[in-house]
Amino acid sequence: MPRRLFTVLCFPFLFASLFALLAGCTGMPDGVEPVEGFEVDRYLGRWYEIARLDHSFERGLDGVNANYSLNDDGSVRVLNRGYDVDAGEWDEAEGIARFVQGPATGHLKVSFFGPFYGSYVVFELDKAAYQYAFVSGFNRSYLWLLARTPTVDDALKERFVARAEALGFATDELVWVDQSRNRAP
Repeated sequence: MPRRLFTVLCFPFLFASLFALLAGCTGMPDGVEPVEGFEVDRYLGRWYEIARLDHSFERGLDGVNANYSLNDDGSVRVLNRGYDVDAGEWDEAEGIARFVQGPATGHLKVSFFGPFYGSYVVFELDKAAYQYAFVSGFNRSYLWLLARTPTVDDALKERFVARAEALGFATDELVWVDQSRNRAP
């Protein structure tokens, strides 16, 4: 096959493969459904990470919290902050989140670098007071329990573990985040 024809035929395949790879990170695990009736204005503000499945970008951090604010274009500014125990200092990462299915559905895609997005699926939410949220990523390797306060009661922790376990998450691998460096606002 002539080199030029090979390039013409393969480029669309490579582009489609890259697109599929990027799009795959904004999906959600089977059985996980985003909440409906999501109200972004009520979700804005500070959330404390109570529990998570460990992953490289938060490994070794405690006191992790996120602050969400609305950008002029309707996207959400994400400011994640955590205390790096080994380095003895606070670490921050700023990103942007956009709705995948519309602002009434708790499914966003978040990017901390360039065109690469990861899924942020709010699959349970205290809709009455927006005091806690159960969040997953695009697969079962990403899971968080977030709350408006640095600590929550045992009943909520048990509810989170039971719900996550029923959805197939590895709850025996949860990291319970030390929030002693944070104080509720």
